[in-house]
Amino acid sequence: MNRKDFASLLLLAMTWGASFLFMRIASPELGPVFTTELRVSLAAAALLLYAALTKRPLEIWKHWKPFLLLGAINAALPFTLICIAELELSASLAAILNATTPMFTALAAWGVQQEKPGAARMVGLIAGLGGVAVLVGFSPVPLEGTVVLSVLASLGAALSYSFGGLYAARVGRGLEPLALAAGQQLGAAAALLPLAVFFLPHALPSAATVFSVLGLALLCTSAAYLLYFRLMRSVGPVKTVSVTFLVPVFGLLWGALFLQERIYANTVAGLVIILLSVGLVNRKPRREASGRLDEAQNAGYKARR
Repeated sequence: MNRKDFASLLLLAMTWGASFLFMRIASPELGPVFTTELRVSLAAAALLLYAALTKRPLEIWKHWKPFLLLGAINAALPFTLICIAELELSASLAAILNATTPMFTALAAWGVQQEKPGAARMVGLIAGLGGVAVLVGFSPVPLEGTVVLSVLASLGAALSYSFGGLYAARVGRGLEPLALAAGQQLGAAAALLPLAVFFLPHALPSAATVFSVLGLALLCTSAAYLLYFRLMRSVGPVKTVSVTFLVPVFGLLWGALFLQERIYANTVAGLVIILLSVGLVNRKPRREASGRLDEAQNAGYKARR
């Protein structure tokens, strides 16, 4: 990986890490459902505009049913769950919990495809659970009912991403990554719209919230996806997915810098354990049979961001 590609990878991680900051700002004011609806709608519009300007046919309408389901489970549901979680949790904690997605992907592949994760991945799964326990169990924040439910919502988002990645790997074969991303955002917007009309905000948003929603849609979803696409072509999927290790680090950094979130010893310890577990889960398998899991993880990143 040359300097330009490494800089692009860092920029991608910085951008995706900032999504947790933006959701932490926008969700309390607009509500989780309406925040997500604005994010996916604006992102879809931006991606469609980019496709039109570059004259790239997407043929989204031919696959509207798979895109509707993909958008629901790989964008609308997890984005909303993270927004719900961040009503109580800090942006940094939500970012670290979301790093468990590869672990859930391994479990989902085991349950859906009967694909055994192997010894290294099993150790990674167990270590990841231990990291979550350290992150949450030793936190100075009291584990009250709302906090526990918020942690479960954040982990539920990671679980939703895992099934979304498996589904994206199946329906995305033969489709351009840009079509997959734009189609998913459109599907998410359509799936969430009937619910969003019941959760309209009661007051005009503040300037910080407006900029946060624009950042979520245009930077963290549309622009970040285009950067991801360039990296996929330049360095390949294996190196690009290493962004998994950097996103929670930047989520932790942005929360501390811009929201004055405190960093505790258990936060750093939990982050390190979870990232080590992700390294084991992402370890390249020896047998080709496990390639479906890697494909699911890569497809999930292509589509959901």
